[in-house]
Amino acid sequence: MSSLSRAWRVPRWRSPRPFSSGPGPTAKKSVPYQQTLQEQGPGSGQPSRAPPASAQVVVVGGGSLGCQTAYHLAKMGMRDVLLLERDRLTSGTTWHTAGLLWQLRPSDVEVELLAHTRDVVSRDLPAETGLHTGWVQNGGLFIASNKQRLDEYKRLMSLGKVYGVESHVLTPAQTKDLYPLMNVDDLYGTLYVPKDGTMDPAGTCSTLARAATARGATIIENCPVTGIQVRTDDFGVKRVHAVETAHGTIQTPCVVNCAGVWARALGRLAGVHVPLVAMHHAYVVTERIEGIQNMPNVRDHDASVYLRLQGDALSVGGYESNPIFWEEVSEKFAFGLFDLDWDVFMQHIEGAVNRVPVLEKTGIKSTVCGPESFTADHKPLMGEAPEVRGFFLGCGFNSAGMMLGGGCGRELAHWIIHGRPEKDMYGYDIRRFHHSLTDNNRWMRERSHESYAKNYSVVFPHDEPLAGRNMRKDPLHEELLRQGCVFQERHGWERPGWFSPGGAAPVLDYDYYGAYGHERHRDYTYNRLLGDEYTFDFPPHHDIIKKECLTCRNALALFDMSYFGKFYLVGPEATKAADWLFSADVSKAPGSTVYTCMLNRQGGVESDLTVSRISPGTPGSPLAPAFEGDGYYLAIGGAVAQHNWSHITTVLQDMKFQCKLLDCSEELGMMSIQGPLSRAVLQEVLNTDLSNEAFPFSTHKITTAAGCQVGRGPSLSCPGSCGFCAPTSQAQNPSLVWLGRDLKDWIALIGFFSVLHWVLYFGIVYKRSSCSTPCHGQGHLPQSQDAPSPVQPGLGHFQASRGSHSFSGQTVPSPSVGNVSERFCCGFCRKRPKPRVRKGCFPA
Repeated sequence: MSSLSRAWRVPRWRSPRPFSSGPGPTAKKSVPYQQTLQEQGPGSGQPSRAPPASAQVVVVGGGSLGCQTAYHLAKMGMRDVLLLERDRLTSGTTWHTAGLLWQLRPSDVEVELLAHTRDVVSRDLPAETGLHTGWVQNGGLFIASNKQRLDEYKRLMSLGKVYGVESHVLTPAQTKDLYPLMNVDDLYGTLYVPKDGTMDPAGTCSTLARAATARGATIIENCPVTGIQVRTDDFGVKRVHAVETAHGTIQTPCVVNCAGVWARALGRLAGVHVPLVAMHHAYVVTERIEGIQNMPNVRDHDASVYLRLQGDALSVGGYESNPIFWEEVSEKFAFGLFDLDWDVFMQHIEGAVNRVPVLEKTGIKSTVCGPESFTADHKPLMGEAPEVRGFFLGCGFNSAGMMLGGGCGRELAHWIIHGRPEKDMYGYDIRRFHHSLTDNNRWMRERSHESYAKNYSVVFPHDEPLAGRNMRKDPLHEELLRQGCVFQERHGWERPGWFSPGGAAPVLDYDYYGAYGHERHRDYTYNRLLGDEYTFDFPPHHDIIKKECLTCRNALALFDMSYFGKFYLVGPEATKAADWLFSADVSKAPGSTVYTCMLNRQGGVESDLTVSRISPGTPGSPLAPAFEGDGYYLAIGGAVAQHNWSHITTVLQDMKFQCKLLDCSEELGMMSIQGPLSRAVLQEVLNTDLSNEAFPFSTHKITTAAGCQVGRGPSLSCPGSCGFCAPTSQAQNPSLVWLGRDLKDWIALIGFFSVLHWVLYFGIVYKRSSCSTPCHGQGHLPQSQDAPSPVQPGLGHFQASRGSHSFSGQTVPSPSVGNVSERFCCGFCRKRPKPRVRKGCFPA
């Protein structure tokens, strides 16, 4: 037994530490819970009961998310639900988790998910089963050591008020009264949430199992999955067919991967990529501390440490900058723990002792170091996998599976039953990652490390990752870099953010913040520019964006939009499919372009995009492909291209439309020329008439520029003045750099910060509950007889007059309807409201 003070005096770097761990655990350690499920159930290695021949849904993994999903599926009325656990419930990661529940997060959706978890463990389960889940409501305290951190907490408090989460900003003196053992000399303030608390893993999961089986679900322990049968149907679609175990095969159309650290291996059985990595995650449990009883849990983000009340002791943990990767995930690992590496954990001790000085003389009772799964953006992986229909993910919870389990279990159950979640779960949807990244080990490792190391960092609005960069670059990248482009990362692409007058700011190879023997970059211009933007106020580059916007408004600007998704919808029933997918009537003559919404069955906005009707071209041409039947060219925001591809593909498969979707995003670039001088300048270099009569608004043509073929150059505008968007072959993009060189007195290179400013300037505002979120949301119109139609948010002109036609199976009224009793602001507003310009913005 040691004390924290003695542990703190251990030399931090006694010897070089390996980059990752070996395959197996070391000596067994103890978790700070009165009971676990390790010794319960049959000990012979035989399944707790014989597997059935079939099931509607098979949930694999008996941890927090698996139990919550099975419980909510049964609660929603699905009776034939089967949960398979290879060992005992909670084995693997759930059994050793700290079990903290903080109600406030920066995302409104996450606040709702956390609220449901709290309701399940504190109210629903005890009422249904008469059992205590182990919920302890002792409150939570967020520590702010500087003004920016307190500003972040005030934003959390404001968000919490909307959802009924009680919270209070406290002064240092008030904090001392609440937590007498705390050192408040260096505090700026704190945020106190009195109804936060802790959960017991064994108590919660066993109670969930009791409630699920009472509603008809079946839970089988000691039944590892050995294979997943996937079959290809008559339309070439891969679908789940059965689950193989050592004790029999179970026919099922749906598998839910809740295997935690082992989710990646389970995914491989079905040919599904699961982008997560396994790491060691640790905390220590102290001896008894006099006066600590009933104190709130503490989260000191600036010290990257948390203090969890553990009866009359504390659990101390956090997120370090050099976590240990678990390279060879063992199939036999169940209730084991690793030896704690003090060289890694020491960085948390100083912060803990500073915050609660009595810890310096307190002994350490036990250490808990177990495996956890982490993802590239520190968000879970959920939803149906794009590779195989019927294979759902519920994994990668970044050590937050207990507190997010209730809300995510309910959403996942709704997703399985109804085809989509109730809430806007895009931030958790596996389809947020491009398919080229989900099996890229370098990208997963780097991004997961950075997300882990920055987990407690302030969430600033203009931050960008340093890890996993330069994965997808278009041919203009080097030229834009020379022009001072400060790039953003979206969907793996490096897209222009804004242009710095200070010259090139390249994104360098990831240095792991100096960990694992990597030398940290010095004089890193890109990182310095990001650091300058760490503010909730106007960032330093705001005046540069103002200049870019004014140049676009008054003269001419060039946007490199090559990161956009470029798809072709072609085939005999392409028009029928387009009529189903899009809210506007896009079945016009070839050469037309329509800016429209892509909606789901509930009327929520899946995407905004341009749809161009095309004629068959020549074989092998990405600009004018050959096809039979009808054809449409779709230009979609690059950050959501994978999500949109998956949505369209799913509709085509479900409706059995005789057409196909082609992805030419890598073969085609896209350059947008915007501003009042765009027509005059382009007329000098294009071999086609650009007059209003010959090339009217919302049409497109194939032409040439600088000897290069320019395809589908639609006459469209984001800023509201004249503008053209010109898809080109990626190989030809460098030949068009003359736009930024020879015409530099007339044209300016513009980044996406300016694009977003224009979007805000013209009042493109979304009402979440009605129209979902911009470009990628999954929110819905209220599902009732009184649900507002697309006319109310001003979407009428995107719907067009369609008589009895429908989109996504929903008939909508004509835009000429005059008795609309309610209107609300939405993206794609027909009449652009006069903006209210704050001081410092570009003039109206």
